Amino acid sequence: MKRISVFGSTGSIGVQTLEVIRNHRNAFRVVLLTANINNDLLFSQAIEFKPDSVCLVKGEFNSDQSLELKRQDIKIYYGRDDLINLASRSDIDIMLNALVGYFGMEPTITAIKSGVNIALSNKESMVMAGSLIDQLAKDNDVKILPVDSEHSAIWQCLTGEKINQVKRLILTGSGGPFRNRPIQTFSSIKIEEALKHPNWNMGAKITIDSATMMNKGLEVIEAKWLFNVESDQIDIVIHPQSIIHSMVEFSDGSIKAQMGKPDMRIPIQYALTYPDHLSSNYENFDFTSIDSLTFEKPDLEKFPCIKLAYQCIESGGSYPVVLNVANDHLVLAFLNRDITFNNIPEYLEEALTNHKFIDCPDLYSIEGITHWTEQFIKKKILR
Repeated sequence: MKRISVFGSTGSIGVQTLEVIRNHRNAFRVVLLTANINNDLLFSQAIEFKPDSVCLVKGEFNSDQSLELKRQDIKIYYGRDDLINLASRSDIDIMLNALVGYFGMEPTITAIKSGVNIALSNKESMVMAGSLIDQLAKDNDVKILPVDSEHSAIWQCLTGEKINQVKRLILTGSGGPFRNRPIQTFSSIKIEEALKHPNWNMGAKITIDSATMMNKGLEVIEAKWLFNVESDQIDIVIHPQSIIHSMVEFSDGSIKAQMGKPDMRIPIQYALTYPDHLSSNYENFDFTSIDSLTFEKPDLEKFPCIKLAYQCIESGGSYPVVLNVANDHLVLAFLNRDITFNNIPEYLEEALTNHKFIDCPDLYSIEGITHWTEQFIKKKILR
């Protein structure tokens, strides 16, 4: 039985992770759950799954909840420092990191140093510190198990293959809610429109990233580090049906594709059960229900975030850190109605242009770059 910790258990990926575990109770034991602020949902999850510990980063459990958790011998922790300390536990087989944004990087690194395998949904970890994490994982004999549907698809396509025979990785994307919307209307995009993803049920942050297509840009950077390839070996293809989750083309011209319904529980389950494909009760895919599978090139004029991400991966160093941190804050500002949709790529480019480049940032440097970027974006928003 695998011992699992879920960091970010009350978000979309965290909730679906617990659904997977609920369907395979004999395979997993939940030992730790963490959440940012949703004390009610974290409490109900703790009562159901009975971890030995829970951590709430912001806010507190009410008195009744605290009493009940203590009565069931569930330890309660609060705050960011406790979250990081809990990530250092070495008695866990897999940490599923579903934290949102760059706040997920430090728990990832901390867990790796403790020899814990990582089921990684927090792509920002690899975007900001891919080189460091890659080396730490090798040094500590830790597996990074991709949870994103695209990276899970590539991972499965590469099973049994030689990486030096890979010609290119092909990341697919739905194109988001604005694939067919005229660029002239982008300045009037409303939050409610941006949150209506055509295929996937996700949290607010990743849904906005899908609307700007920054999610594809971040996925390109993550793929470089996960699969040890160069940026010119990674292509993006728009696939509105979201049936083919990604593909790998080999040097002989053959292509392998991983397919299935757009259901995040499937890649989550594979990350937790690897190398096994356990049975599930999820809806089967019916090929006869699909009229066609279509593919398009991404429109870089409408979605400049993709181009910015490629520029960052080619420039390397501190550029991906600035891209990631700035995007996190700009998405939040858009959700708070402080900026427009078009301001996201505009301010991203300004932050990248104005930052002081560092060639090989260590963790200390990443903290400094993060602080600078936060202050730069804050000034742009308040201006």
